Amino acid sequence: MDGTVLVADDDRTIRTVLTQALTRAGCKVHATSSLTTLLRWVEEGKGDLVISDVVMPDGNGLEMIPRISQLRAGLPVIVISAQNTIMTAIQAAEAQAYDYLPKPFDLPDLMKRAARALESRRRGPRVESPAPMGAETGDELPLVGRTPAMQALYRLVARVMNTDMAVLITGESGTGKSLIARAIHDFSDRRTLPYVVASAADLAGIDGPSTLLSRARGGSLVFDELGDFDDDAQARVVRMLDGLTETAPRIMATSQADLSARMAEGRFRQDLFYRIGGITLNVPALRERVDDIPLLAEHFLARAEREAGVLRRLSPEALALVRAYSWPGNVRQLVNAMRRLVVTSAEPEISRAEVEMVLGNQPATEPTRSAGSGEKLSASVTRHLRRYFDLHGSQLPPAGLYQRILREVEGPLIEIALDATAGNQAKCADLLGINRNTLRKKITDLDIRVTRRRKLM
Repeated sequence: MDGTVLVADDDRTIRTVLTQALTRAGCKVHATSSLTTLLRWVEEGKGDLVISDVVMPDGNGLEMIPRISQLRAGLPVIVISAQNTIMTAIQAAEAQAYDYLPKPFDLPDLMKRAARALESRRRGPRVESPAPMGAETGDELPLVGRTPAMQALYRLVARVMNTDMAVLITGESGTGKSLIARAIHDFSDRRTLPYVVASAADLAGIDGPSTLLSRARGGSLVFDELGDFDDDAQARVVRMLDGLTETAPRIMATSQADLSARMAEGRFRQDLFYRIGGITLNVPALRERVDDIPLLAEHFLARAEREAGVLRRLSPEALALVRAYSWPGNVRQLVNAMRRLVVTSAEPEISRAEVEMVLGNQPATEPTRSAGSGEKLSASVTRHLRRYFDLHGSQLPPAGLYQRILREVEGPLIEIALDATAGNQAKCADLLGINRNTLRKKITDLDIRVTRRRKLM
């Protein structure tokens, strides 16, 4: 590729790496740690492409994009940012950046995007994409959240949105799974192509799968609540996935059901589970991100003020109740509750009593449940293992992980089973479904202390 690239980043290492890579590719490079210098170069007519960080010592790279467009219409800007959240991606799209990559970025991937940007510059002005979903439209739920759980989700979305791997989005009803799927599409390279949501009924008939692929035309195809598909529909999805070509759409699926548990029960195809779960994103329940509740409530009340001109705010007592409530319907239930409060509240400040009335028969002071309450064992184990791997950063855990994990699970299981059977090893072995000699060996290997006692009924 050829052309002149302007690089702005306050990290010297990144400037050096990009300068060397772009120069080897045939480009001329001007690199700076200052947005002021970058803007001066643009004013002087230098550069065919800008690659800029967001947070700089003398300003914000995103806020500079409209000024660059004003000075040099059609000059593509690729944004790179360590603030790799979905909000940064939204802001980059709203500023009409050519592309957005979260740090740490893959250098070959960035080079491909730079080549495409330079080529588009030679072809002429870029065709603008549809407006991004920076905020919810209509009845959509918002992507609002500052808690670690939501920030982790945003980072994952930013990393996977331009891959071709299938994505499975899980979470309870009302958490916003469909909005995550839509965000992945709207901020990906496929954003100008169709976004198609499919149900099991859409797969019916001889031409069902081919019709879906034709409608999606290389965009994104989302199977809504895949866990509810019957055996025939699941089989059709498997055959469709096996026949995909390079021009096929990006495949995504949503499910509020635990597909791994259903697979273990024989209610979900194993081959489909492994095909669709290339990347799994779990949208946390509202009770798992309590600190986001005031932010969401304020967001909904502010939207009511914009749409209906009605100013409402929660009293401190009302807000405390909203925070303490378990919200079994998640964000969807919260937005509906706020809408009702806007209509039914007589005063600008919403009282605790009014919140209690809207919440109706549900316990008004039900405490927020912990993340593990009512959680399936597989989900709890998954969360624990992910945390274990995350603690090792970019390094792998020490070898022998399989046996270590089995030992961690076996020990408590056998101890609790022995306690439940009052230390009777014959009954314990029968309960566990293993041979009595096997149980004795495990008791010895795991150094489990057995105490015989009379079981009180």
